[in-house]
Amino acid sequence: MKEAVVHVHRGGPLLALVGNPNCGKTALFNRLTGSRQKVGNYAGVTVERKEGQFSSPDGRLLRLLDLPGAYSLQPRSPDESVTVDVLRGNARGEKRPDLVICVVDATQLRRNLRLVLAVKRMGLPCVVALNMADLAERRGIVVDAEALGRELGLTVVRTVAVQADGADALRGLLDQPEVWHRQPLPDDVRDLAPEVDPRGDHAAVQGILERLGLAEVAPHLASDRIDRAVLHPLAGPLLLALILFLVFQAVFAWAETPKGWIEAGTAWAGASVSAALPAGGLRSLLVDGLIAGLGGVLVFLPQIVILFFFILLLEESGYLPRAAFLLDRIMGSVGLSGRSFIPLLSSFACAIPGIMAARTIANPRDRLVTILIAPLMTCSARLPVYALLIGAFVPQREVWGGIELQGLVLFGLYLAGIVGAMAVAWVLKLLTSRRQVRTLMMELPSYHWPQPRNIAIGLWQRVKIFLRRVGGIILLLTVALWALASFPAPPVGATGPAVEYSLAGTLGRALAVVFEPIGFNWQISIALVPGLAAREVAVSALATVYSLSATGEDAAGVLAPLLAQGWSLATALSLLAWYVAAPMCLSTLAAIRRETGSWKMAGVAAAYLTLLAYGLAFVTYRLALALGAG
Repeated sequence: MKEAVVHVHRGGPLLALVGNPNCGKTALFNRLTGSRQKVGNYAGVTVERKEGQFSSPDGRLLRLLDLPGAYSLQPRSPDESVTVDVLRGNARGEKRPDLVICVVDATQLRRNLRLVLAVKRMGLPCVVALNMADLAERRGIVVDAEALGRELGLTVVRTVAVQADGADALRGLLDQPEVWHRQPLPDDVRDLAPEVDPRGDHAAVQGILERLGLAEVAPHLASDRIDRAVLHPLAGPLLLALILFLVFQAVFAWAETPKGWIEAGTAWAGASVSAALPAGGLRSLLVDGLIAGLGGVLVFLPQIVILFFFILLLEESGYLPRAAFLLDRIMGSVGLSGRSFIPLLSSFACAIPGIMAARTIANPRDRLVTILIAPLMTCSARLPVYALLIGAFVPQREVWGGIELQGLVLFGLYLAGIVGAMAVAWVLKLLTSRRQVRTLMMELPSYHWPQPRNIAIGLWQRVKIFLRRVGGIILLLTVALWALASFPAPPVGATGPAVEYSLAGTLGRALAVVFEPIGFNWQISIALVPGLAAREVAVSALATVYSLSATGEDAAGVLAPLLAQGWSLATALSLLAWYVAAPMCLSTLAAIRRETGSWKMAGVAAAYLTLLAYGLAFVTYRLALALGAG
């Protein structure tokens, strides 16, 4: 029987934002709909369509799609295909837009107007948002919006999306019936594909710019001057290494005070609940399960906020594409191009957006390799584990010139993840990529001063994601582990901690047979199981297990000292090595399956990461024992 697809479209006119990458589409989308979608000063931030709603001044409810950036209607990558499919009405479950808003970067008219001409040839009703008009004027590029509209045969509205300029005019324009009418096409292009123009779009745009007096290229002198230093073959890579090094130093140096507040709050909550409730199951659940488990993860929130503060600064300023350019030669040596840098960098937040960002890579083989190595980038879920073990085993002291030893170790762990990813890519290059030559073509945006609003929104989104995980899957798994670690009750006459006689203790000892060669005890072994759902759950799991193992009343919030007393340095180093290549969480596996269309690739990724993690931990543990760290 043949499957029939029934498309059900929601009511209301549908608008689509279309434009080149990094022209301000998402900023305009946020401005019109009140959304808070991620924006950044580089191409490839939006890799899938986003939808919102807003009302025109007359109260007309409108649906708005924010489509991935595209340079033409001939898609070269999966994200550009999303845009073209929507415009052609081929997107599954979505109707063709009733109106297209072409967002144009006023500082890059020559490149942006070609896409406008191609969209116009599709026959869809179209208006133009002349965005970043203020920036263009500061560079001496004054664009007459009415004159440009006459040249294009379209209505042009001047906008500055980051400052709300022009948004009201654009909303008001949508109440005019004539903008919703399809534009008649000239006879010579009516039967041609939209991407084909017998006159040549380049010549057409050149003619428009000449008639508007904008044909002369106006260089951005400030960005050019900065790039002479930032992109210098020798100084550029050194500056990049220095920036990353200082970021990781700040993660530890700046977080001590807020971490102390959270630790004090956790200890106070544990003591208060212990004093208010009689000994029993409820008090154990609250103190040993929830407060110890969740408090053990929450304490690392300041470090996550500090890390993403710097990443957002780099994104907003326009430095990230420069970093990709600097790393292109290194990426090429392992069979990738600098275009893989942005997805891999996004994976430092979470592997899932990094895997999705690989849609911007046109080469299918490079895209697949980038997806497979993205989980090796140190995501924020690993940071609580790293911070816990570094705080417990690495002394807090200054090495030289204000450089903290703990920050140095954290920098080394992030570096180890990058080196591991490059090594895997190099092996895959030997197997799949011989004699392939890759060239990097990447837009370098002008430098911008970071927008405080965007930084604040980005940080708040990261905090919400972290707290949602703490209150969701981490809470659920913490309660589940507490139940496993509390039942059944120890037999009469038992002398050890009750947790040793529980289901968790039994399961942990069974798993310890597998992990004993790499130095893991049964407590670590049992903590790895819920860590498969989310890596940071391993911290709450350790906190719960050790809290139940402790004999004191105030075990909550003192996990690091307990680990320092109970583990050898070799075990701690082995666990750090394990988490450098730790198998990804289940959500990441699902993302790989969705992006590759195959569970086979998800299985390959899970298998090779597990073997790699075990091998790294084994070598680290045995080497540490040989050096006397046991």
